[in-house]
Amino acid sequence: MPAAVTLAVVGAGNRGTGYARWALANRERAEVVAVAEPRTPRRERLAAAHGLGAGAAVADWRELAARGRIADAVLICTLDRDHLEPVLAFAALGHHILLEKPMALTEGECRRIVDAVEEAGVILAVGHVLRYTPYTRALKAVVDSGRLGEIASVQHLEPVGFWHQAHSFVRGNWRREDQATSMLMAKSCHDLDWLQYVLGRPPSRVSSFGRLSHFRPGNRPAGAADRCLDCAVERDCPYSAARDYGDRLARGEHSWPLNVVVDEFTPQALEGALREGPYGRCVYACDNDVVDHQVVAMEFDSGATATFTMTAFTERADRQTRIFGTRAELRGDGRSLRVYDFLTRAEETIAFDGAGAMDAAGGHGGGDAGLMDAFVAAVATGDPSLVRSGPRESLTSHLTVLAAERARRAGTVETVGPSC
Repeated sequence: MPAAVTLAVVGAGNRGTGYARWALANRERAEVVAVAEPRTPRRERLAAAHGLGAGAAVADWRELAARGRIADAVLICTLDRDHLEPVLAFAALGHHILLEKPMALTEGECRRIVDAVEEAGVILAVGHVLRYTPYTRALKAVVDSGRLGEIASVQHLEPVGFWHQAHSFVRGNWRREDQATSMLMAKSCHDLDWLQYVLGRPPSRVSSFGRLSHFRPGNRPAGAADRCLDCAVERDCPYSAARDYGDRLARGEHSWPLNVVVDEFTPQALEGALREGPYGRCVYACDNDVVDHQVVAMEFDSGATATFTMTAFTERADRQTRIFGTRAELRGDGRSLRVYDFLTRAEETIAFDGAGAMDAAGGHGGGDAGLMDAFVAAVATGDPSLVRSGPRESLTSHLTVLAAERARRAGTVETVGPSC
């Protein structure tokens, strides 16, 4: 039996821990041998789960890089703004790299990453996990079969969810562009990448509209306090942190998003976090500036058009897509696929293997596991074609995101630049 692929984890947040968990379930194929994470509880928790000694669990990834080639591959799951430097360092040492999305935040940094991995001759897989789900595989098979005819237009919706917006993009790490990145890059680069993958080509031109409408001081209810625990109107607020996180704790949920708020799952720890930390703040009294709804319109060289809508103001739900072809229409919601044939006037439900919810807590409908499966296989065999989110494909979708943001800010129609 071939030796297991060895992995170092850089960043033991939810994404890094989730990818590393796949190795525990597939010990014959992959083994985590080191972790770098500045937060002590998360570093120690991952080290304990994988049986790592003290020397293999460090606070700074630079300490691992200073040791040379310590593993076959590195999972880089740091915050978005901190991707470039570790990619350049570990690629130069010969490590294959799984890089959490977005790959970087500017065109220049994205291109530097692509150039670095190509020059080093290492495999790069970007964490566009939606490409790897059973749902996507079934949907793309229908599109590629020609059964829909020529694709004329697409509608795609990302229902972020009112609670998710409040957690991640109003109170959380991705609330400010100057500290993280745009909403479109942080959350929806998945979707623009997915549309490119499903249709088999990137858009040629884009425009976009969106703004921060609701989570602003001017919409603060009368009598609201700066923190939910002190608020006289908290019971009537759908964005109550006390209710959302408190209910999750009462249900025994110890995963995302609650594990972002507390390290210990006790009422005392949660109360302390909501009283002192960022996740207990009133959503109308935060320093957030990212949009809470946005539309992107795209035109493809084929003449096809597509619209993408991201909105905070939804229930918890999976992404929804309608693809309109000249012979049939496809409707998908992450859990089911239906094709209506114009000739027979019959609707067929397309079966596929389900694999959990399409969010981070549910492993992105099997996408997290699918990405790890493909990446580890590519490293083990030396075959980068097994990766469906390689450097050039991912660069193209990032260029689309950047063009859409330019269009939103300037009120223009932007051309998507080439990836070469």
